[in-house]
Amino acid sequence: MESESTAYTVVSLVLAIIAIAGLWMVFKKAGRPGWWAIIPIVNVFVTIKIAGRAGWWILLFLIPIVNVVIAIIVSIDLAKKFGKSAMFGVFGLFLFPFIGTPMIGFGDAQYQDELVAA
Repeated sequence: MESESTAYTVVSLVLAIIAIAGLWMVFKKAGRPGWWAIIPIVNVFVTIKIAGRAGWWILLFLIPIVNVVIAIIVSIDLAKKFGKSAMFGVFGLFLFPFIGTPMIGFGDAQYQDELVAA
């Protein structure tokens, strides 16, 4: 029983580190300091701004159920800012951030700041 708990913890930590490293590189590509990715709340605020949304949207993350919808919208907007599809935003950034953020951060996707969020 204890080995299952340890294995779960190790896998969770590895996936979290992969997602954080990817977000770090996403921030760098968008012209922000990468280390902001490791600061709670700040990383959400910066992600919202990179996605092209107003900073007050962070307040919407405090409302249960609404926060899930807002997270999906921000994920889609972030994907579009890097030339990816809305489906990539939902599946790659919202559902599987340990896959999507490294793909954007370490891949050849370029930040397109001039795009306006829909």
